[in-house]
Amino acid sequence: MAAINVPHTVLEPWSEGDLDLLRRNNTPEMTEHLGGPESEERLVERHRRYLDPEANGTMFRVVLLPKGRAVGSTGFWDHEWGGEPAYETGYGILPEFQGRGLAVAATKAVVARAAADGRRRFLYAFPSVHHAASNAVCRKAGFELVEECEFEYPKGNFIRSNVWRTDLSAAAA
Repeated sequence: MAAINVPHTVLEPWSEGDLDLLRRNNTPEMTEHLGGPESEERLVERHRRYLDPEANGTMFRVVLLPKGRAVGSTGFWDHEWGGEPAYETGYGILPEFQGRGLAVAATKAVVARAAADGRRRFLYAFPSVHHAASNAVCRKAGFELVEECEFEYPKGNFIRSNVWRTDLSAAAA
């Protein structure tokens, strides 16, 4: 039987040097389902928010081992859904590293981090209904498809999204 190649990634806390990772993800291809590329000013503003986890959630760079190369980002932050406090997650893997299972591995790792945090029961993701790859990440990472909704991201841009949810209390068990 052939060996299965499972990607080995780690999540490292977002740091001052990660602004370039945001820039590399800010392409028409990567932002097609998110309203398009952001201005440099908005990228710098977002980077500053990512550096303050107490106020803005916990962001990570996704690092591919053994070489230690940053290949994307993920994180979790407070979000209310259905009138209940929860977390939201998002993820992005650079195009040259896509198709290797890295987004699924990173999403599973962020589920574990959010579960260990212990302050919220559910973690949600809101990919566009038209973004097949991002929806597949949620499914493969064990999220449950709950419904469709109109979702605002970024501010002022509404997209039709799937609502995916995972129960963090089950993940922590």
